[in-house]
Amino acid sequence: MATVLIVDDEPLIVDLLYDLVTDAGHTAIPARNGQEAFGLAQQHRPSLIISDVMMSHMDGIELAKRVKKHATLSATPVVLLTAVGDEEMQLESYRLGVSDYIQKPFTFEILASRIKNILAQQKQVNQKPPKFIEVNPSEIEIMPADEDFLRQVLAVVEKNMGNPEFTVEELSKELYMHRAGMYRKLLSLTGKTPIEFIRQIRLKRGAQLLEKSGLTIAEVAYEVGFNNPKKVFPVL
Repeated sequence: MATVLIVDDEPLIVDLLYDLVTDAGHTAIPARNGQEAFGLAQQHRPSLIISDVMMSHMDGIELAKRVKKHATLSATPVVLLTAVGDEEMQLESYRLGVSDYIQKPFTFEILASRIKNILAQQKQVNQKPPKFIEVNPSEIEIMPADEDFLRQVLAVVEKNMGNPEFTVEELSKELYMHRAGMYRKLLSLTGKTPIEFIRQIRLKRGAQLLEKSGLTIAEVAYEVGFNNPKKVFPVL
């Protein structure tokens, strides 16, 4: 049994959709506008949101934006209903990741079929086992005698990956080495200074997270220790 959030400022439409959802064996939660619906969505974590577009306080487009940007709601399917045949609005909806955009008047049989299909797809997604991401920072060609040193350096950098205040001085302290000696050894083995080495590992980890995780560019930047994403990714 799924939970469906119904959002419309027309009581008659809400009643009809409520009956449609409950007759199919699901739980229906009504809301009068996007603002009220967003609060209910955070509280109940619905399996599907069906919303009108034109509403006071918060319209369906803004509701969809907030849902898709929310950390725990972003995967929730959203179906928008509208009496306005605006292609630009429809395109904007699909850009947001809306599952369907249905123009009024519509037949309830078609809507019921779409609800059934979307919920079935959502159930399949939720039943899939989680995929664990294996992160392997850069491959480094090294001599066997220096393997332990570079493994230690990499371990320290990875341990402090999310700390934007991590310094070369702290790296040398954790390695129990004089800063100058650590600097020379790392430079001779990798061709990079300690600062360049730390930045390279962070960038490589960031690239891996961007490719394999669902994090945004800004979230990845903070995850790997860049407290100002725009300096690392100027396109933001």
